[in-house]
Amino acid sequence: RITTTLAKAKALKMYVEPLITRSKNDTTTSRRVVFRYLQNKYAVTELFKEISAKVADRPGGYTRIIKLGIRKGDAAEMAFIELVDFDENMAKTPKAAAKKTRRSRKAAPKAEAPVEAPAAEEAKAE
Repeated sequence: RITTTLAKAKALKMYVEPLITRSKNDTTTSRRVVFRYLQNKYAVTELFKEISAKVADRPGGYTRIIKLGIRKGDAAEMAFIELVDFDENMAKTPKAAAKKTRRSRKAAPKAEAPVEAPAAEEAKAE
């Protein structure tokens, strides 16, 4: 997770997403292409071993940008960018519980209970 300005987070997303997509195919060519961008063999090893294993079944959208508000000093929009599959708190939230059913505003027709039935039972009891 990286906290930065919104503009830098969006630029980073455009830079990182293709590298993660490339890391899903572990070949020498893809490692060389990714190394050309990152220039750090430990980062390339981490990307190809751990990150690519977690995002192997995801078709895209590996990162998430969450807006934090405005920075006090210069009023820049702040956000943090994180990998989607690595945030344990977001993964634990139940999606079904958050979704509510929609109901119409019209009142449902009320079912009229037979009034005579309880009176008939009272007559039989006596």
